[in-house]
Amino acid sequence: MAAMYGKGARAERELVQHFSQNGFCVIRAAGSGVNSLSPDLLVFKRGIQYAIESKSRSTLNLSIENAQFENLQKWEEITGITPLIAWKIKRHGWRFLHLSLFTQNEKSRSISLENAWRMGKSLQEL
Repeated sequence: MAAMYGKGARAERELVQHFSQNGFCVIRAAGSGVNSLSPDLLVFKRGIQYAIESKSRSTLNLSIENAQFENLQKWEEITGITPLIAWKIKRHGWRFLHLSLFTQNEKSRSISLENAWRMGKSLQEL
């Protein structure tokens, strides 16, 4: 479990550095893994604002538990800030995914690596 936390924290710090270097103001939420309503990062730049939930997985599919997914939807409803899932894909880089790209399953929402790569955005496209 500690290894997963470290991997996720490193991925979040990588995103903070990227957005900061590209002129965004970035807030990394303390305890974002504890309070599932809060996203990992908030990024702002001249009217652009995103709530980013960071995931680092080496699988062919990314799944997010329904409860966490619904909390991100609620976050958008309350704040008006667009939530994005940032998926760090080993040896491929980052894909940024709008919630509408995920398919609902019984216990989670998911997206395949192929669909994420085809429909998501890169760091440079944001």
